[in-house]
Amino acid sequence: MATFIDFDLPKSLQKALDELGFENPTPIQERAMPVILSGRDMMGIAQTGTGKTFAYLLPILKQWKFAKTHIPRVVIIVPTRELVVQVVEEVEKLTKYMSVRTLGVFGGVNINTQKTRVYEGVDILVGTPGRMMDLALDNVVRFDEVQKLVIDEFDEMLNLGFRVQVTSILSMMKMKRQNILFSATMTEEVDDMLNDFFDFPEEVSLAASGTPLEKITQLGYNVPNFLTKINLLKHLLSSDELSRVLVFVNNKKIADLVMNSLEEDFAGQFGVIHSNKSQNYRLQTMASFQAGELKGLVTTDVMARGLDISDITHVINMELAEAPEQYIHRIGRTGRADKTGIAISFIAPFEQDIMVEAEVLMEKELEMLAIPEEVVIAERLLEFEKDRKQVKFLMKKVKKGDGAFHEKKEKNKKVNLGGPGKTKPRKTKPTNRGVERTRAAKRKKGK
Repeated sequence: MATFIDFDLPKSLQKALDELGFENPTPIQERAMPVILSGRDMMGIAQTGTGKTFAYLLPILKQWKFAKTHIPRVVIIVPTRELVVQVVEEVEKLTKYMSVRTLGVFGGVNINTQKTRVYEGVDILVGTPGRMMDLALDNVVRFDEVQKLVIDEFDEMLNLGFRVQVTSILSMMKMKRQNILFSATMTEEVDDMLNDFFDFPEEVSLAASGTPLEKITQLGYNVPNFLTKINLLKHLLSSDELSRVLVFVNNKKIADLVMNSLEEDFAGQFGVIHSNKSQNYRLQTMASFQAGELKGLVTTDVMARGLDISDITHVINMELAEAPEQYIHRIGRTGRADKTGIAISFIAPFEQDIMVEAEVLMEKELEMLAIPEEVVIAERLLEFEKDRKQVKFLMKKVKKGDGAFHEKKEKNKKVNLGGPGKTKPRKTKPTNRGVERTRAAKRKKGK
């Protein structure tokens, strides 16, 4: 088995690794190291929790040399502010005995404070696309000296709608740089961006795109409505086996609804994280969960990428994300670092098609379980469920003879093939406006 000593790292970097207690590289770290050191562009396909952050930081820091410049030489773009904080912490751990200035920038905080920090000088800049773009447009951040660009969680960045910001930042940079990109899945959008901005990148892949980690057991329940989902969630959480749990929902309103329901039976045992919560609240809640003070977190996809929390035993999908790739991102929060994990999905009738798409992408079916008899099956639908049923009805194709539309009569079924002689010229009613104007002119002249 390979060790970090085999990487022949500088003493300052090796010392920091030793103090962190790391001895053996993960597969993605082992495979990415020679590619990044070669200077070639790289495209890494690996799920969250496989050690991607160190996979690009170690080779970058191995080649690090002091330079008299105050503008960034390494730019790392990530999708969420939580992930910015996490990456900055990792860089600071590794550069404990090195002279490297690191700064994280993200929205939701005073931009002027961040501008001041940039002016003081920065070597490695970590940020979200939006805030980094803001600083670049204000001519605070310059990309003249960028030697290496890292884009992490790229597929999620595109899912969150950051394509314009990312492409704008890429267009501001000089052509001569090394691009390092990591993504959990390889989508068409990711492929398009690679073709436009990367120079024949070498692919380093741990698994086929869309394949979940094999150490995750995937289970599913067909559940008639959301209130029954809440009842089932409470029933499952009463087991001691679910000791560190992430509960996923699709928006912050439903996150609060689930959180309030859990407080009734599990007071003080759960936290909720979504974009309406303050930065400090979210970081404190994550810290409490990491420390084992909370049994679980209720969260949305927007927040999921910033959650680097170890030893998650269960991921529960209260709702299925519309994109099948997002399902893979969610379940990848468990079964990390060679540990096993369990992913449980509650599937409503209108979510059946979404689940099938995810199964097709993974080439694997969920193991479906029956709802335990102790779980109360609710009959009432919540408002958002009624809306979804209605939308699904409106989108149904109307079948022949449904009465909503009538067949055209045979004589009206004409097809315009275009070109001369294919259609009859439109008949127009003759006018005598020209004649009338001539007569009026003559009368005026005679006067």
